[in-house]
Amino acid sequence: MKLVRKNVDKTGEGSVTLVPEQPEDIWHAYNLIAEGDQVRGSTIRKVQNESSTGSSSSSRVRTTLTISVEAIDFDTQAQMLRVKGRNIEENQFVKMGAYHTIDLEMNRAFTLMKPEWDSIALERIEMACDVTQNADVAAVIMQDGLAHVCLITASMTLVRSKIDMTIPRKRKGFVQQHEKGLTKFYEAVMQGILRHVNFDVVKCILVASPGFVKDQFYEYMFQQAVKTDNKVLIENKSKFMLVHASSGFKHSLKEVLQDPAVIVKMSDTKAAGEVKALENFYTTLQLEPAKAFYGRKHILKAADAQAIETLLISDNLFRTYNNNLFEMVNDRTGKYNQNESSGQWRQHELL
Repeated sequence: MKLVRKNVDKTGEGSVTLVPEQPEDIWHAYNLIAEGDQVRGSTIRKVQNESSTGSSSSSRVRTTLTISVEAIDFDTQAQMLRVKGRNIEENQFVKMGAYHTIDLEMNRAFTLMKPEWDSIALERIEMACDVTQNADVAAVIMQDGLAHVCLITASMTLVRSKIDMTIPRKRKGFVQQHEKGLTKFYEAVMQGILRHVNFDVVKCILVASPGFVKDQFYEYMFQQAVKTDNKVLIENKSKFMLVHASSGFKHSLKEVLQDPAVIVKMSDTKAAGEVKALENFYTTLQLEPAKAFYGRKHILKAADAQAIETLLISDNLFRTYNNNLFEMVNDRTGKYNQNESSGQWRQHELL
């Protein structure tokens, strides 16, 4: 994310102009924009024109609108954010109060205005604009005929490629067809890694599967790397780590990231903080259930007792504008300090 302009006064009111530069930046924008905020951006509007003879025609014009946000829709597939609301500034093509939807896309600037910028929103901007906050973990979750190439950032997991092929069964007299199918599948997975993984940034590439699929793929990939003199793969061989997974579906990534060996390998990566926080919670809940609680009622009781060390809030709850659980916890403790925020959880340390 590129920060073009920031104008926030001491009261917290002001505006910020940003340019999303990668898919994760659209996710950050989704978490920044709330109902009641104002967004200004470039958009296309269909305009009806009427000539002096009474005939009419329509044309599409590009204009800049400022709307008061009423609805937000995040399209994960297209990596696009649609913001809907009423026009609040004079415009030659759009009447005051008319509804319009602005599409926020990569490499297109937009300005976000809030009546009050809180510390969480400002810290998210700092994190999004930090050039070091890139995907430094990649994962390939696979089984025979199915693979997902994923990039794991500090905020979200992006599925960059899905390989789904039918591999002939290994039957008597048809072994050669089975091996050809596997070779074709392994080649497609290897090309997916080369196409979507930035080895200059990524510190760890997890290859996970049930059985020996991962081992066979790993052996094939580096045999091909030697044959074709692929220096990118050869020089980054130490970054690959083979891990067991129950299946090749992307939900298996959760169990992979909780593997103790993986946690050690990822200790210096951005995604490690979120995994460690969740793992600590689950471990405490299992071994010392009297020290781990979840649910609105129990959290508020813990806050009354000044007994919260770490508070985890899901982004879905955090974006529920009518829910004041976080504010209630903060008011009751009076000792709030944000420690870490992520795409799935917000971890807060109450010191």
